[in-house]
Amino acid sequence: MDIAFVIEKFVLVTIIFAITLVIAMYSTYAERKVAAFLQDRLGPNRAGPFGILQPLADGLKMFMKEEIIPTNASKWLFMVGPGLAMLTACIGTAVIPWGSPILINDRIVPLQVTNINVGILYIFGVVSLGVYGVMIGGWASNNKYSLLSAIRAASQNISYEIAMGLSIIALLLVTNTMSLKEIVDQQHGWHWNVLYQPLGFLIFIICAFAETNRAPFDLPECETELIGGYHTEYSSMKLGFYLFAEYINMFVSSAVMATLYFGGYNYPGMDWVLIHAGPVMGPLIGTFVFFIKIFAFIFFFMWVRWTIPRFRYDQLMHLGWKGLIPLGIANIIITGVVIAIIEKF
Repeated sequence: MDIAFVIEKFVLVTIIFAITLVIAMYSTYAERKVAAFLQDRLGPNRAGPFGILQPLADGLKMFMKEEIIPTNASKWLFMVGPGLAMLTACIGTAVIPWGSPILINDRIVPLQVTNINVGILYIFGVVSLGVYGVMIGGWASNNKYSLLSAIRAASQNISYEIAMGLSIIALLLVTNTMSLKEIVDQQHGWHWNVLYQPLGFLIFIICAFAETNRAPFDLPECETELIGGYHTEYSSMKLGFYLFAEYINMFVSSAVMATLYFGGYNYPGMDWVLIHAGPVMGPLIGTFVFFIKIFAFIFFFMWVRWTIPRFRYDQLMHLGWKGLIPLGIANIIITGVVIAIIEKF
């Protein structure tokens, strides 16, 4: 095995993991600042200038707090739940193309951990596994509120995964590939899929809110009914893992949406930039543009949370089964008819 290849992948995985954790950490800070802005107040402003050290203070608090395991809890599953939630949140970044390949010492280095030809199926598999951390934690807590939250999370994820899958089927009809790298390459410049699949993107982003348990679909964490939901009995870093996993899921969902519908690292005029910026800076500029798109989606997640009230659970299920699934089927039919007409004429 090529040792340089192993080193490249190890360095790339380390960098992506570090960036993911830092973005998740400072998303907690951004969340409170966005909420403060929308509610006309200051937000965190004590720990460091403008409160930028607040996430570090929160992390230290999580580490220093006493860890409590309920007497009647299933101890091993109680500990496995947060770890599984964190693991499934992080491994989704493996197939995302973060930029076009970089030329270093006559060696082409791809900015993607692995380019598998079923990247979309991998993402869906990881998303499906993510709910197990919530279910195990809710059940193992031996708390009726946590158990109800786990049941809600499971039924919510199952319901909205169907609509999300239907939106992706329409996208596959347009792209004819399940490789995320090929999907990005097809959107070169400004030929973004959102222009061809606006309804599919709308369905996908609504399902992304439900899959990440973000408001207005945060019924598994509904404090007005379930105290804290599946992590009611958790404390210390086990609670921190659950909270961290939510923000990592939000980051990964934003990256997937930017990849599938907004061109990933593609942008208008990128050919001119790649020619003039060089083999290293050119791709890094594309990566920078990609992260701008991701941050825009993260801001949108936060904006919606502090703007739209929470759905009732029956409204949540009706939207998924009676609204988004029929829309997804209609979108597939319309896409298929349009493609057939274009190919005929």
